[in-house]
Amino acid sequence: MEIPQGLEPVYTNLARISHSPADIVIDFAQLLPGEGKAGVRARVLMTPLSAKLLLRALKENIARYEAAFGEINVPNASTLADNLFGRIQPPEPPKE
Repeated sequence: MEIPQGLEPVYTNLARISHSPADIVIDFAQLLPGEGKAGVRARVLMTPLSAKLLLRALKENIARYEAAFGEINVPNASTLADNLFGRIQPPEPPKE
């Protein structure tokens, strides 16, 4: 695999997946606190076979990651914002 010089990584914290009979489409977006809409940063189109192979590779890599660093806990918050950002707590007042 060759990565083009100057290719910048894209951070996303949200993905939307849709499909047609021939393609799987994954939109990667970034949702920031206080903003009403998520901005799509990248769109990836794949064949269903390629998507299934990606799923297999992700499962294998997540298993290796958890073996090395511990289980990834998925939060059970009631809203998307809570899942992504947690509840913002005011800072502690200075102790005198």
